[in-house]
Parts: sequence; C-alpha cells; structure tokens
Amino acid sequence: MDHDKVENKATNILNALGSPDGELSILIVTDQEMAELNRTYLNRSGPTNVMAFPMQEGPFGDITPRLLGDVVISLDTAAREAQQAGMTTESRFDQLLVHGILHLFGFDHDKTAEGAKAMRIKEEELLKLL
Repeated sequence: MDHDKVENKATNILNALGSPDGELSILIVTDQEMAELNRTYLNRSGPTNVMAFPMQEGPFGDITPRLLGDVVISLDTAAREAQQAGMTTESRFDQLLVHGILHLFGFDHDKTAEGAKAMRIKEEELLKLL
C-alpha cells in the first residue's frame, strides 16, 4: 500500500466525519502479526482483517481529545478476502480502513442490530467519498 495514498484516504475520512484535526495511526501487518495482536488484546486465535484501538474510551479518554487511536489492518487477510469477493485488494483495504476508523468514533456492529445498520450506512457513505 502506498503511504501517501493511505494517508490521503484517512484524511478524507476524518474530514467527512468532522474531525479534520483528529490523529490516528494506521498499521499494516501480516497475518502472523495480526494473529499475535488478536491473541494478546482480544484473546482470540488466528488473524482477523482489522482491529481498532480507540483512545477516546475509558477514564482517561479526554486527556488528548484529538488522539483518536490506532487502526491495524492485515494486508494478507485483505488480499485473501478481496480475491474471494472478486474485488481489488485496494478496494477491500479501503473498506477495512473505513470500518476501523468508524470504530475509533464509537460505531459498533457487535452490540445491536441498530448499531450494525448505522455503521453499515456510514461505511457506504464514506466509501463513496474515496
């Protein structure tokens, strides 16, 4: 993935979400690295496609209001999922980038059907901008 391209996409997403001064880090890893993170932080085995580590949650979430958190994407998994879906790796990467950033903004698809729907709608809206 081209660094400048990823940065521009993240900037566009943050602008669209009304957070042009928001700060985040994006880490692109292998399946092996993702599996280690998944085991360490979520106690799950194997790799996943994207993980988000929000910095605005918890008792100290307001200390650095511009610091949104970290998004970790497995490029191996993104490429595999893209091939299975008949799309480019870049398109799948974009989906995962949007998904991860939305988690930093508090969107959650795991807790309620309404939350999942709201997240899906916002994802589609942001992907059109990219």
